[in-house]
Amino acid sequence: MPREATIKRITNETKIQIAISLDGGAVELEESLFEEKNAAKLNGGESLGHATQSTSSQLIEVHTGVGFLDHMLHALAKHSGWSLIIECIGDLHIDDHHTAEDVAISLGMAFHKALGQVRGVKRFGTGFAPLDEALSRAVVDLSNRPYAVIELGLKREKIGDLSCEMIPHVLESFAQAAAITLHVDCLRGFNDHHRAESAFKALAVALKEAISSNGTNEVPSTKGVLF
Repeated sequence: MPREATIKRITNETKIQIAISLDGGAVELEESLFEEKNAAKLNGGESLGHATQSTSSQLIEVHTGVGFLDHMLHALAKHSGWSLIIECIGDLHIDDHHTAEDVAISLGMAFHKALGQVRGVKRFGTGFAPLDEALSRAVVDLSNRPYAVIELGLKREKIGDLSCEMIPHVLESFAQAAAITLHVDCLRGFNDHHRAESAFKALAVALKEAISSNGTNEVPSTKGVLF
């Protein structure tokens, strides 16, 4: 059964739609939030945006209006093995908070919906990822017990146009909406871009392991249920 989901989340602060496939392959939104993207599609044009990648196994298109957030979510999808389309129109005239938070919530909701019942998967995942001098560790439990402990040690006010205080909050918001337990730590590194990116890549490695098959159709819990 395909592990796929499409969601739309609209508030007074953001308009978001997401299509995700946890196993890669083709994904598509019925209609884009962006008129120019719809026009390009009708004319057979290329997808828009810098956080876009199409290969034989994955399609990734991330358009949040916040460049560094796009970059992090692109890395997360790539190294998780997902195909992912994210579109967001947010109130960036205020700041980046609502956009970053709501995108993370929506992505967590889409992940949870695509995963479905936690059955036949490893449930736990651990990932380490370096980026030059930075090294991060992520540990995941598909527990349906939302909890997050995030320690990235970022020192700058912003990376690009994303507030550094929002980066751990993005991971926390994703974990809450995805109903997972998540621990992410940056173990070393002095460049905040590297610290943040290694954290998202470590999370990708951990999630890929956690959702992979355990060779059974059983619920991986002594309770017999995970919901």
